[in-house]
Formats: sequence, C-alpha cells, structure tokens
Amino acid sequence: MEDVIMLDSVDKYNKIFGLETLHPMVSVVDLSQATQWPEHFKVNYGVYALFLKNTKCGDITYGRQPYDYQEGTIVCFAPGQVAEVTMAKNSHPSGHGLLFHPDFIRGTALGQEIKKYSFFSYETREALHLSEEERNTVMDCLQKVETELQHPIDKHSRRLITANIGLLLDYCMRFYERQFTTRQESNKDIVVRFERLLDDYFESKAPQELGLPTVKYFAERVFLSPNYFGDLISKQTGKTVSEYIQNRLIDRAKELLLSSSKSMSEIAYDLGFQYPQHMSRMFKRVTGCTPNEFRNSKAV
Repeated sequence: MEDVIMLDSVDKYNKIFGLETLHPMVSVVDLSQATQWPEHFKVNYGVYALFLKNTKCGDITYGRQPYDYQEGTIVCFAPGQVAEVTMAKNSHPSGHGLLFHPDFIRGTALGQEIKKYSFFSYETREALHLSEEERNTVMDCLQKVETELQHPIDKHSRRLITANIGLLLDYCMRFYERQFTTRQESNKDIVVRFERLLDDYFESKAPQELGLPTVKYFAERVFLSPNYFGDLISKQTGKTVSEYIQNRLIDRAKELLLSSSKSMSEIAYDLGFQYPQHMSRMFKRVTGCTPNEFRNSKAV
C-alpha cells in the first residue's frame, strides 16, 4: 500500500519540491522554482492549501475522480482532505500556491470566518477557472503575502498576512460566484435533476429505509461535493438545499394529510422522520399550524 504523506506543516510540502520555507506556518510557493519533485505522491492535508495552475503538467485526484484542473485554474484543500498528485512525464512543475496552518489563523477574524469559504471542500469537476484579469488579481494577492513573509516578523506581521489571505479568499468567492453565473445553463440541468431525484426519493421506499433525504445523498448522485452542490442550488434558486428539501417534505406531508386516512404518525414515518414530533415541529414552523390542525381546517 502506498504511503500517505501527512502534510502537517508547510515545510513538509516545501521539502517535497525542494523549496525554501520563510515562515513556519505560511508559505507562498512558486513551483517553477522547484529543485525536485516525485512523479506521484499522495498527501493528507493538515494545512489549508490553494493552488493556481499555470500549465497542464500533471493531474490531481481527490476522492474517486480527477479535478477539472487545467491551465489557469484554482483548486483548494482543507485539513483532513487526501489528494493524489501525478506529474506529467518530462515536465517541470508550474504554478503558484498558498499554504497556511490552521493554528496561524486561530483566534483571528479569518479563523472565525474560514468555514464560510466553502470552496475548500469542493471536489470533482469543481475547480475555479480564471480569466486573465482574475488571474492577475490572485497573483497580486499572493505577492502581497509573499512580501510580508520576506519582511522581518514584527507585531504587525500576523495581522497583515491574515488580512491578505482573507482578501485572496474573498476574491475567490467572487470569482466562483461569477463562474456559477457563466455556467447557468448547465447548472439549471443540475437543478432539474435534483428536483427529479427528490420526487423519485419520495416515490420509493428510500424514506423508510434511509430516513430523511440529505444534501450528501443528492450531491453524490449528481457527482458533486455537498458544498459545491449546495452553493450551486443556492445561486440558482435563492434557497439552500436544506430549505428545498424541507419545502418538498412539507408539500408531501400536506398531500398525504389530505389524500389519505393515515394518522400523522404514520405519515411522519412514511416520509422518513424518526419521530412524529419532529415532523409536527417542522410543519408548524413552516405553515404556522400543526399537521392535525391543517387536516381539520381543510376538512371543513
């Protein structure tokens, strides 16, 4: 079995490529300066990492499928994720990257907001494709971080470095939103597939066998990561996937309450609720009345 490199420091990554480490917890890398590199390796990230690809010089696999990772794209990794890298034969690594340890941002504004950057958990076919202008913006942000790393550490260093990392991540958020917009037509197809999968879920025995439908369940069936799928649905519909599922659950419950003689408890179990009171609470929160009150009001 192939050994997995536990990448728990930025220095470990730099040593893979023979690069210098300027700061123990943050590194801006220029892979064109690499003095060595393995043809294939697998890493378990213990740091946050963002890579901008300059040319097609290898492949990255995360999970079961390869990244949509061509020239002028960005991919990101968060601690706990495992990726395989295969370098193209007779090619030199090319690209730029930013790596930072989670301890570096702990207790900072960036540390409190890091989870909002959902693209760190995007998976297959989900790289960020940049325009030339966007690429220049990313490179400018990396240069700002690099400039601070070159500066002797003082009381301002951490604040300035985290601020510039945050700026870069904010730009990536903006660029991803642009990408969701430019891919609107193909994204609409995913929304249609999601709606069809929701209908199929409730028409089958899945609720009784699997319980309430989850974001992960549908994301896997459209071959996207839960985060990317969630962001896509939100951008397309203005609702989160959870809200979408909840609304469909309530609509389904209303249909069953009015079209069948089943008790509220039986309907709750049919829909995948573990406890009837869970459905009752959700139903009242959304509609303003309990399931029985809804049924009785329509019977008058």
